[in-house]
Amino acid sequence: MSALNLQVESVDELAKIANEVRIDILNMVHKAQSGHIGGAYSAAEIVTTLYFNEMKNLDPSDPRKPNRDRFVLSKGHACPVWYSCLSKLGYFDRENLDHLRQLNSMLQGHPDMKSTPGIDITTGSLGHGCASATGMALEGRLTGDGRRVYSVLGDGEINEGVVWETAMAAGKYKLDNLVFIVDKNNLQMDGTSDQIMPLLSVEDKFESFGWNVVSIDGHDISQVMKAFEAARNYKGKPTCIVASTIKGKGVSFMENVRNWHGKAPSDDEYHEALAELTA
Repeated sequence: MSALNLQVESVDELAKIANEVRIDILNMVHKAQSGHIGGAYSAAEIVTTLYFNEMKNLDPSDPRKPNRDRFVLSKGHACPVWYSCLSKLGYFDRENLDHLRQLNSMLQGHPDMKSTPGIDITTGSLGHGCASATGMALEGRLTGDGRRVYSVLGDGEINEGVVWETAMAAGKYKLDNLVFIVDKNNLQMDGTSDQIMPLLSVEDKFESFGWNVVSIDGHDISQVMKAFEAARNYKGKPTCIVASTIKGKGVSFMENVRNWHGKAPSDDEYHEALAELTA
């Protein structure tokens, strides 16, 4: 297994990797005929930038390195985006991508820290991942190991009350080594986020809990990079990056279509999507 350079500086190169990640996701979900493409695609630029540019002290040969930065995918159903990045970095053989959601596979339908190298915490029950990330950040504060902790949440996920309990705690302890990224694609399984449970201003909510807030286009890698830089430089408060995204981004017939929350493509849809991603 060979790892790519963990510090890719070029926006164009990061965009190329994000597109490759989308192809991996398509291949995984099509082969499994199960999985979540829409929310994985909306987070592709965010997770790619985290792993190939932002996070420090990552070592695929030592996944539990004590001073590593941590990542928690709180919206765990979007895990194919995480699996692709980890495989590209050499955490496990890429042939494992062919076994998504199969019995005894290391790549289950939600991230499993006991099965998959590079997974810092098991997630899937919405709201609990970001709470775990906050605990990791607090531990880092207490040990002084210099870690930063990043967690991606869905905008539908933040309907969960535990998210706001977590936001209160992080604000209270002024965890400036903690970054939440809200993947705001405005679609859930059963409809738009505004229809299911209106969020009003996500930015105002986090600010009211004592967070530094940055709003960006989550598909503009230069904006994503600048937001992470701003979070690193902001002291005394945790940072929430509210990233406006498009569910299914990258494949025209999947974009902003609710059914692609958890739908696997047919053979024809697979080939049409692959043609767009490889054009």
